[in-house]
Amino acid sequence: MNRRDFLGILTATPFMADSLFANSLNSKDKDIYLNKQEWSVLLTLKARINRIQKHTGYGNFNILSFDDALFISRNYSSVGNFTKDELNLLDKLFHENPNKYGFYGQKTCPKITTKISKKDIVKIPHTGHYLYKGKPLKDYKRLLKDVGDDLILTSGVRGVMKQMRLYIHRIYSFKGNITQASHIIAPPAYSYHSIGDFDVGKKGFGYANFTTKFTKTKEFKELEKLNYISMRYTVNNKDGIRYEPWHVKVI
Repeated sequence: MNRRDFLGILTATPFMADSLFANSLNSKDKDIYLNKQEWSVLLTLKARINRIQKHTGYGNFNILSFDDALFISRNYSSVGNFTKDELNLLDKLFHENPNKYGFYGQKTCPKITTKISKKDIVKIPHTGHYLYKGKPLKDYKRLLKDVGDDLILTSGVRGVMKQMRLYIHRIYSFKGNITQASHIIAPPAYSYHSIGDFDVGKKGFGYANFTTKFTKTKEFKELEKLNYISMRYTVNNKDGIRYEPWHVKVI
């Protein structure tokens, strides 16, 4: 399904009369928020995508396409069909220019309907994640050899729906603040996980692997010594994303 076909299934539904975005009164930078209608839609959309992940399983959801998500929503009553407003919000979050939120990364996924071919990826045992064959897989295997067995893949290939879910959950955690969410995670069309990058961590370290606490680990200190990898999101990076010492740059 191309974007024209996708938009064709949408019926224009008026949002509330308030402005498209609401600025926080407490924000000195005038961060951009979802409006009241969009916030209401985000809640139902978040719940529906969670049900899709439960239906497919965590590993399969990592590489799920948008078209596959539509199929599941139409054919499984436990998930329920996407509403027109939900589809409108999905389209907005994918296609809008995130520069207005302070995110300046490269667009890596050209279409909301982009699919990941299973022939191009391999599932990494005991992680639930995939890596692209070629340089990403080669780099990861080399890291295991050089850093040690306590290094683990914490996030690999992400399809459109996976990145969309992460983005939506971040917007939710910031109470509708898209600006703040876009400094924490790349918008759905801009994730380097869709073309090769991956995250690593220390076994048993849990969520701390996605915080600066990871920099205190032996594994991170070993990573710093290697000259064949680099960090995608360094301190004060030009993309506008927070410092991510766990994110390995591949391409």
